[in-house]
Amino acid sequence: MAAPKTTYVCSECAASSPRWLGKCPGCGAWNTLVETAAEAPAAGRNRLGSGHAALAPSAAVQALAAIEAEDVARTSTGQPELDRVLGGGIVEGGVVLIGGDPGIGKSTLLLQALDALQRANLEALYVTGEESGAQVALRARRLGITGSQVAVLAEIQLEKIIATLAARQPAVAVIDSIQTVYSDQLTSAPGSVAQVRECAAHLTRWAKASGCAIVLVGHVTKDGQLAGPRVLEHMVDTVLYFEGDTHSSFRLIRAIKNRFGAVNEIGVFAMTERGLKGVSNPSAIFLSQHAQPVPGSCVLVTLEGTRPMLVEIQALVDSGGPSPRRLSVGLERDRLAMLLAVLHRHGGVATGDQDVFVNAVGGVRISEPAADLAVLLAITSSLRGKALPKGFIAFGEVGLAGEVRPAPRGQERLKEAAKLGFSVALIPKANAPKKLGAELDGLTVHAVDRVDEAMAIVRGLDA
Repeated sequence: MAAPKTTYVCSECAASSPRWLGKCPGCGAWNTLVETAAEAPAAGRNRLGSGHAALAPSAAVQALAAIEAEDVARTSTGQPELDRVLGGGIVEGGVVLIGGDPGIGKSTLLLQALDALQRANLEALYVTGEESGAQVALRARRLGITGSQVAVLAEIQLEKIIATLAARQPAVAVIDSIQTVYSDQLTSAPGSVAQVRECAAHLTRWAKASGCAIVLVGHVTKDGQLAGPRVLEHMVDTVLYFEGDTHSSFRLIRAIKNRFGAVNEIGVFAMTERGLKGVSNPSAIFLSQHAQPVPGSCVLVTLEGTRPMLVEIQALVDSGGPSPRRLSVGLERDRLAMLLAVLHRHGGVATGDQDVFVNAVGGVRISEPAADLAVLLAITSSLRGKALPKGFIAFGEVGLAGEVRPAPRGQERLKEAAKLGFSVALIPKANAPKKLGAELDGLTVHAVDRVDEAMAIVRGLDA
């Protein structure tokens, strides 16, 4: 049988060449040609080769007003925290890409979810390209999954995987991982840019045509980004990142793209002997267990998607050398340097000759600017050697002019703090409630416009 034809396409200008060239003949860019399967010349053939019917017919052109918009039906995965990140559950024909460090728990969580779906009388298929069927069975035994009827296929050839999908017609299929899958129509090795892109495109096309929900497991680079072409994230409907320290028992799943739900939602899990278990009250794991308030600690009410969470911000200010260090874990380092300058100019607190270390407890990563005020208060508390009052929380964005700007959904943040027993809140004036309702009973709210006002209130609370 003749080898399938390939062509090389420039990723910059889409110019093609029958062979690889170092320099693109179209735009002149270097090292931009990527191997791609050539289109079959026959009308009855598609890129999966002969014998396959077209996956999806051409759609007719319609006016937007004439298209009926229906609510998307969702199926629960049996993992409430995973359902939260997905926007309510698995969507028929949806394609999910989940990435994370090796050993973080991707395969464990997906095997648990597939077992729950199978027990709900849904056909589930687990395609493993990195392990044998026996290894998957051993993992299931360790997780306490006994008598499971989840179908397992140890295969990495795309054409055989799609043939199995066509024969079994599962409701949900997991491909673990997309970097191990290859197509015979390409000569490059599995995991290459061309193979990952083409295999993901065919699996996505199959999901849309058949209604089968497909979950693709993706490798990550040393920088924590999903390996492969960036177009991989554009193809799929949902992109999830598995975060957490492998030395800690807690894991976070964060949605950075979701066509069927909110982005930046997070799910919190605890790794146990029986697999991953959802954490219903994640604020508890991000708060320290100090018997009494300690200097350098301030509790922040942050917002992850639609979920308000309480996270402890810790700061340590110590005598520095000729070149003082600024180090942050879980927070942006550049923003820390900016906040220290604002604290000096508008708060009257100088740290130019001090080492400043800031940490978000529990390994959580905070990217929203509403953490600014809590960071400044934790730094000031450590520098003064005086703890903030017991039951104290803060949130608010700080500008370069020293103003304290409002944070989104401030009322929900205050309700979460009051529910967990906090009694004192320092917040932006624009977030101050006009009237304290029953849900905020026991919470004293101090609203400020500027950083110097916040410093003065904290010194007054000490007295």
